[in-house]
Amino acid sequence: MLCTIASVATERWATFDCYGTLIDWNGGIRGELARVFGEERADELLERYHELEPELEADGQRSYREVLTEAMRRLGAPAGEDDALARSLPEWQPFPEVPTALTQARERGWKLAILSNTDRDYIEASMKQLAVPFELAVVASEIGSFKPGLEHWRAFEREVGRPPDVHVAASLFHDVAPANELGLRSIWINRLDERADPEPTKELRDLARLPEALEDVAA
Repeated sequence: MLCTIASVATERWATFDCYGTLIDWNGGIRGELARVFGEERADELLERYHELEPELEADGQRSYREVLTEAMRRLGAPAGEDDALARSLPEWQPFPEVPTALTQARERGWKLAILSNTDRDYIEASMKQLAVPFELAVVASEIGSFKPGLEHWRAFEREVGRPPDVHVAASLFHDVAPANELGLRSIWINRLDERADPEPTKELRDLARLPEALEDVAA
């Protein structure tokens, strides 16, 4: 028993948002919007999608597949294309630097987990795209809650026995704010050159320097 407790105490866990942080979420959505509605409308509809998604997730009742499908309906998708985003998600690609950064973090002894506002089949498909092992993935459809609610972190703690050492994410609203509320250290991936509000523990432009940043934040 003492050995088990000591082992848990020395583990270091980094949790990650997936879409927008590891997988190019905007690129995947925009690509489908351009295909369905035309290139000239893609940026306008992407902005509208960002408004719709939190509305559709607010009560925690929809799966992410249903969120994607209803969003497309509200955007005015033509017949047969309301599930275009839902169909395309498994093919969305990682940001170029991500697989190497995650591999290097694992080589330094970090255990990796994903906390995602999505469904199990989607996260399994995206982890195949990442091609880096994760010890755990917590998904919204199995806990009945979407971030920025706190249930993802509570589910993680129930599974692992303690909170993560660091949470890594691109969304201030969905991830950094609740991490701050829980007193967790965070690394904000600011790919869009936004202003930090609320403030993360550390800010990076992308994940290229993730292994060093994890060490700095966890020290």
